[in-house]
Amino acid sequence: MAEPRRVVAVFSGGGTGGHLYPALALAEAVGRLRPDVHPFFVGAERGIEARLLPARGVEHLLLPVRGADRGSLLANLGVIKALIASVAAVRRVFRSLQPGMVVVTGGYAAGPAGIAAGLLGIPLALQEQNAVPGATTRMLSRWARQVHVAFPEAVDLLPRSARARAVVAGNPVRPPVAMDPAAARRGLGLEEAGVVVLVTGGSQGSAALNTLVLEALRGVAAGRLPRSHGMQLLWSTGPSHIDGIRTALGDLGSPGWVHAVGYVDDMPSALASCDLAVSRAGAMATSEFTAWGIPAVLVPLPTAAADHQTRNARALAEAGAVVHLVQAGLEPDTLWAAMAGLVTDDARRDAMARAARGRGHPDAALQIARALVQLLPSAPPVELSR
Repeated sequence: MAEPRRVVAVFSGGGTGGHLYPALALAEAVGRLRPDVHPFFVGAERGIEARLLPARGVEHLLLPVRGADRGSLLANLGVIKALIASVAAVRRVFRSLQPGMVVVTGGYAAGPAGIAAGLLGIPLALQEQNAVPGATTRMLSRWARQVHVAFPEAVDLLPRSARARAVVAGNPVRPPVAMDPAAARRGLGLEEAGVVVLVTGGSQGSAALNTLVLEALRGVAAGRLPRSHGMQLLWSTGPSHIDGIRTALGDLGSPGWVHAVGYVDDMPSALASCDLAVSRAGAMATSEFTAWGIPAVLVPLPTAAADHQTRNARALAEAGAVVHLVQAGLEPDTLWAAMAGLVTDDARRDAMARAARGRGHPDAALQIARALVQLLPSAPPVELSR
């Protein structure tokens, strides 16, 4: 008896981890519902996916496409040439694979796959992570059959013809894990009692955020700034910053309540442990905070494309889930005052946590996947218990 033909689903998003990781999460969720689906990834030769996709051993295609150069018309001629070549390459591959659908999670790396899907009449779905839809999402949304957005504020920024198809579904982050906070803290080398503040600038860290926190700690060491009793910092500095931060902390007497690491390998334990986060305002980080119900102080990256991090932070601040601080002109004392004020105000943190949970979508990956499989040729789905 012949084996049933596999169903190919293409997932395309990259350039940065903020676009690639949602694609990976959605592919996994679709695979859990439809084990007969074979995922195929499309990304860029210059993106983070060029390293991560081969390391994961998943089937993929890397393209010469690259992001637009805002400062050089001549350089953008090369960008257009690379885009045309990339679309042609994807069309050839799609004719061979005959995918049942294409899922685009944004970034310049995803444009060719979305364009090819439109040209070939392949069902197209989009997932937009930020409060401000990116250029790829805005362009492709006109002919996408499904548009999943993480922020309700993004809907009105889509082309008018796409708004009726937009569904606020959240970002496909790892759902919260039932975990004993005290055990999680012990596993991270933290004291069980007190208020834990998670400081993170993302997987690579943030030099600006690190400098602000370090200067504030110098103020605490000098007695100029207060440290609330029981306050602990779990500080993820980024791998390239950790040596300098540890040296600087040594000069301050290596305060035992400050736990600096280059990278948090066990993020679920860190999220279960913390009472407050201090972070940039990337879509995936803020989605994890809202899924876990963690109040936050957000300092958006000012150079993010279309200033989308500011829009993310502003939306969550208006919902009462975070404190939004602008990096330009931000002083260490101001950042510390925001942190320390929340550490000592349990009632305010609780209110912010409730607001965060109200904006959270812990089951986003599964909910989006349930919609995506409707685009595929029918097959008996595998329903999961929750």
